[in-house]
Amino acid sequence: MPDPAYGPALAVVCVTYSPGDSLAEFVSSLEKATARPYRVVLADNGSVDGAPEAAAAADERVELLRVGENVGYGAAANRAVAGLPADVGWVLVANPDIVFGPGCLDTLLDAAARWPRAGSLGPLIRTGGEVYPSARLQPSLGRGVGHALFAAVWPANPWTRSYRQEGAVAERTAGWLSGSCVLLRREAWDSVNGFDPRYFMYFEDVDLGDRLGRAGWLNVYVPDAEVVHTGGHATERDAPTSSRMLAEHHRSAYRFLADRYRGARWAPLRLALRAGLGLRARSGARSAF
Repeated sequence: MPDPAYGPALAVVCVTYSPGDSLAEFVSSLEKATARPYRVVLADNGSVDGAPEAAAAADERVELLRVGENVGYGAAANRAVAGLPADVGWVLVANPDIVFGPGCLDTLLDAAARWPRAGSLGPLIRTGGEVYPSARLQPSLGRGVGHALFAAVWPANPWTRSYRQEGAVAERTAGWLSGSCVLLRREAWDSVNGFDPRYFMYFEDVDLGDRLGRAGWLNVYVPDAEVVHTGGHATERDAPTSSRMLAEHHRSAYRFLADRYRGARWAPLRLALRAGLGLRARSGARSAF
């Protein structure tokens, strides 16, 4: 059922930053993903490859929103959602390197009818031929430390398996859902003011899932809906870009945890987290979360 404040219409928000050829496949795959009318808003963070302009020119359902600078994933998505009309009650936020499976958006919307408190719903995501653990528990210090210490040498350790929820195949609730492809109830989105724009990249989805949960909404994993994530097109072009993204990953990890351990009492913990994450960043490793 549509939310009282909004109509039942569907919009797709895609944040772009010189997405290359992947964007055309993204747009074309939407045709088979839903039988419902939809509009697409490309929130462009300063592309120079012409791909967003070409996509908008090729399909009248695609609108190009030029942000004017690279403000990050969450902030660009926020701007796009803010500009949607009141008839749009459902917003799918996705990366441009997503390929939608047949009927997957309709499957997510059908699941939303079964879960009236679902604020976000996420599909099964395949990447590199494997199922990506896109529906996880919220990160905790205990799970994080265990995962950080043992994931590389003991992939099947209980802390990693618990956090990543590997092997869970049924429709279920989760602590957070991957922001690379997530359907959002607009009423729920409004209730938490969307993504936190302080996260330039990474952890904006972890933070959103946590805030939705605290506001009384559910994050629901729907594995019957399936997409393919073809890879980090924009972040794998060159060493400087990869280095910056690694730094942003650790910066965002620290921000997420520091926000949840505020005050003088937790100052030593925040100091230890900053030092540990800084060391991992310099070693070239992803953070524990």
